[in-house]
Amino acid sequence: MDINEFIQKLQGEFEDIPAGFLKPETKITDIEGWGSMHALIVIALIDTEYGVTLKGDELRKVQSVQELYDMVVTMKNNPQ
Repeated sequence: MDINEFIQKLQGEFEDIPAGFLKPETKITDIEGWGSMHALIVIALIDTEYGVTLKGDELRKVQSVQELYDMVVTMKNNPQ
């Protein structure tokens, strides 16, 4: 998995985001319409695609797409 693949999968979950909008530095809260429903979608995507169980409070800690990616990679490489 690399950041570009991660962004592509994440982008596919949001209908209203124009192609190329998401970048590593994009703030999660800058995603149009970001809210609890989107958070659940992201949590489900990460669980399904990467086998990582992310909790809501863990997601709230990340600021950017890069931070989310880094968290997923860390959790995947260091399962508890």
